[in-house]
Amino acid sequence: MKLKKAFIPHEAGSESLLIPAGGAGFSGLVKGNKTLGAILELLKKDTTEEAIIDAMGQMFDAPKDTIERDVKKAINELRKIGALDE
Repeated sequence: MKLKKAFIPHEAGSESLLIPAGGAGFSGLVKGNKTLGAILELLKKDTTEEAIIDAMGQMFDAPKDTIERDVKKAINELRKIGALDE
């Protein structure tokens, strides 16, 4: 899976934003924290949920079950707005 080209990730200070471009099929703005920003960065190239969880474990000092829960939640939300190519 990877982020569709119609969605543009952007960092603004401590916030991570996901901006839909023309043809995205979603109108709105997704705002999140650095965790979302890291997930979006990893989704710029084809990857798996497990690979994202592993990479996040190396980036953040948090229990694996917390990272797994956060990644699954973010990916589910991205699926709901049609931001992922799977």
